[in-house]
Amino acid sequence: MSETQPRAGHVVVVGGGVSGLSAAHFLLEGGAARVTVLESSGRLGGKLYADEIAGVPVDLGAESLLARRPEAVDLARAVGLGDDLEPPATTTAGLWTRGRMRPMPKGGVMGVPGDIGSLAASGVLSAAGLARLPLDHVLPRTKVGDDVAVGTYVAARLGHEVVDRLVDPLLGGVYAGNAYEISLRAAIPQLYESARSGRSLIEAVRETQRRASAAAAAAAADVKKEPAPVFAGIRGGVGRLPVAVAEACRAAGARIETDAPVRQLRRTPDGWQVGWDHDGVREVLDADAVVLAVPAPAAAKLLGSESPGAAAELAAVEYASVALVTMAFRRREITHALPGSGFLVPPVDGRTIKASTFSSQKWHWSGAADSDVYVLRTSVGRYGQEADLAWDDTDLVRLSREDLGEAVGLTAAPVAARVTRWDGGLPQYPVGHLARVARVREQVAKLPGLAVCGAVYEGVGVPACVASARGAAGQVLGTLRPSAEPGAGQ
Repeated sequence: MSETQPRAGHVVVVGGGVSGLSAAHFLLEGGAARVTVLESSGRLGGKLYADEIAGVPVDLGAESLLARRPEAVDLARAVGLGDDLEPPATTTAGLWTRGRMRPMPKGGVMGVPGDIGSLAASGVLSAAGLARLPLDHVLPRTKVGDDVAVGTYVAARLGHEVVDRLVDPLLGGVYAGNAYEISLRAAIPQLYESARSGRSLIEAVRETQRRASAAAAAAAADVKKEPAPVFAGIRGGVGRLPVAVAEACRAAGARIETDAPVRQLRRTPDGWQVGWDHDGVREVLDADAVVLAVPAPAAAKLLGSESPGAAAELAAVEYASVALVTMAFRRREITHALPGSGFLVPPVDGRTIKASTFSSQKWHWSGAADSDVYVLRTSVGRYGQEADLAWDDTDLVRLSREDLGEAVGLTAAPVAARVTRWDGGLPQYPVGHLARVARVREQVAKLPGLAVCGAVYEGVGVPACVASARGAAGQVLGTLRPSAEPGAGQ
């Protein structure tokens, strides 16, 4: 933490996921005198959750960081995990579609193709689907207005088959959503900007790839090393990150409470009062500022009396539920090599699983080659297609095994299996989402000493959540008066 001279001020952070803990870290680094984090559940970390299966460490939530955005890897280094950052052992992935496993085409942006040769060689599209692509170069420019659904725009340029078999599974892996509803402006902003000024989507993808490659090469040249990997993991699991952040915050003096649901948020002449349950007893904390780092439904409830406008906007945000099925096998019982780091499954193919990650091949630390345990996981469910989540855990394991058997010929029986359900786990970013977020922020800005952050605002990935937390911390730090008396109630 920074040695900055502390200023007076007590900030309460509501929510102990990676966003809330990151906010606490930045508040302490920025000089807040006291920070209290209140987490409603019994565990810190939110959707980042590291544990083990059959003695092997695993992630039961998000399992990688977008390393070309610096926020998450910088935070990991700041809390002592820098030496444990590592790139995937393999980035080769497949698509299980049209009856067989096919290589993921190269040269695309979120599934939107730029390398037509690689796409044709993959066999992902039918002959008719490939024949549709050249129209992109002659069709008039597609108007996108203030926003448009990814699927609507891509289908207009390249045809529905590209959306159904490429874009939809990749977007689903990030948002657990539907490409025909997800905002282009929010999900793929670089292509949205290109669509507003250019015509060909294929050329826009190629230009985006060229710029990304040039930026990576320039960054590597500055430090005289190889270009940074696109993704990174943490040995032992990305779920170690919020735990390490919490430990660093406690060492810097933060109070962090679990099983501490916040029930009320009230503005006072001197700041804020936060009503929360502590061992079954209602307590009140006086605070100079508050950071809300909770999902939209919880934030809506807490803001209902103080900011009805923001509360109404947040209450309208919809979430997708998913389940992760993690299985451990005896390596000697897997009779043939599985392909790459895993595969995605287009929802149009009607399978139960939407993806599978071969964790023991993707990460050196997850069931290393000299271990007899091999770990993989599948994901089930996405927004609007959550019926399969009604199955009990035993059936989700069975259905996952059936799909794995057909996809990659895996017939071994797991020695351990674990189902992790993320009910309401991922906020959806439909057309107009960014405008909604702007309206929320406009309303929240009317309440001095209040800020919001988390996956619902600037992106669902870990780096976006960390960036959101930094912004919220900076916002409330600017409201703390050096002459203020610390809040009471601790």
